Amino acid sequence: MQNTLVRVRPAFLGAIAVSALLLVSAGCATKKYVGTRVAPLDKRISDVEAKDQKTDASIASIEQNVSRVDERAQAADKRAGDAQTAAQQANEAAQQSGQKAEQAQRAAADVRTALDQKSTELEQKMGALDNFQLIGKEVVLFPSGRSTLTDDAKKQLDAAVGTITAHKRYLLEVQGFTDRTGTEQINLELSRRRAQEVVRYLTLQHKIPLYRISMIGMGKESPVADDKTRAGRKQNRRVEVRLYSTEGASGNTTSARAGSQ
Repeated sequence: MQNTLVRVRPAFLGAIAVSALLLVSAGCATKKYVGTRVAPLDKRISDVEAKDQKTDASIASIEQNVSRVDERAQAADKRAGDAQTAAQQANEAAQQSGQKAEQAQRAAADVRTALDQKSTELEQKMGALDNFQLIGKEVVLFPSGRSTLTDDAKKQLDAAVGTITAHKRYLLEVQGFTDRTGTEQINLELSRRRAQEVVRYLTLQHKIPLYRISMIGMGKESPVADDKTRAGRKQNRRVEVRLYSTEGASGNTTSARAGSQ
């Protein structure tokens, strides 16, 4: 048994040695194959991967550029849209301005037409003024230094109103006077108050339109009697109501009554 074992061991060791040799040979062959075949292939794969990475980077850069271009294009589209909107608004504003200008022109034409009509009417009225004639005169007397109407003066004006309103187109001229007693300024103011009192009575009590009446205070000017006498001064303290009409005379209404002694 021992001899048999001794004999087997060398053979076994030889087999192991052969196997190891084969393995070493195979390893060398593999390394050689790797060095000659696999290593270049691996390099090419690495090169391809590097190129792919560069390509990916280029694609990413292109995508970024495309994104920027797209954003710029969108911004340009928005600006173009805003510009178009502004242009439309400007066009609408221009149309509205044109319409307003036309309306203003029409309004101006209407105003000119109205003014022409008014001017024609005024010319006709002014021409008619030349046709007014003095129809009559009513003289109302006042107490010395006073501008209040007496009862007799009111009755006198009441009676004169019937003659005045009998005319459709008439004008009244109211002139106030004083005697020469007192200063010129006092007499002028007193004559105005007397004329105003007559106008007030005619407009309030008898509804005579104010536009038909013209009024003035003459003071001590134009006396109708000798101011050195009491009777003369009485006649000078007066208000004259002159009636003018375009309808011709229908009888004079001249009268004078003392309001007070």
